[in-house]
Amino acid sequence: MLTVTLTNASGARYRGKDLMVKGATLALRGEGVRHGDVGIILVDDATIKKMHKQWFNDGSATDVITFPVVEEPPIEAEIYISIDTAKRNAERFGVTLTNELCRLAVHGALHIAGYDDATDELRTAMHHRENRYLARL
Repeated sequence: MLTVTLTNASGARYRGKDLMVKGATLALRGEGVRHGDVGIILVDDATIKKMHKQWFNDGSATDVITFPVVEEPPIEAEIYISIDTAKRNAERFGVTLTNELCRLAVHGALHIAGYDDATDELRTAMHHRENRYLARL
């Protein structure tokens, strides 16, 4: 069984919790992940900056950080999403906050499934996969 849960540790108001969970679940199942527990945690920029510094030696805010805790089935993983950065990105890209949060949840799920976005080519391929899952929401 695959379980995806969402926790709002940011204190910010938002919409789309069910869509975020559904999007991440669709992406994980679509990529063959059938068993495990995945937590989506919404945080603020201050929290994600600390995490980014601690784990990646980069003190800037980022939109999403994914941590596989147990990589073999049943997997355990966490997707941290900065709601502050998501709000800025939504404005920048001309989409709703709900749309951007769903995209980030799917993006994090694809990282859990083994996809990387370290190069332009990989980032483009990952973006196409995100769009495919988002179109199903």
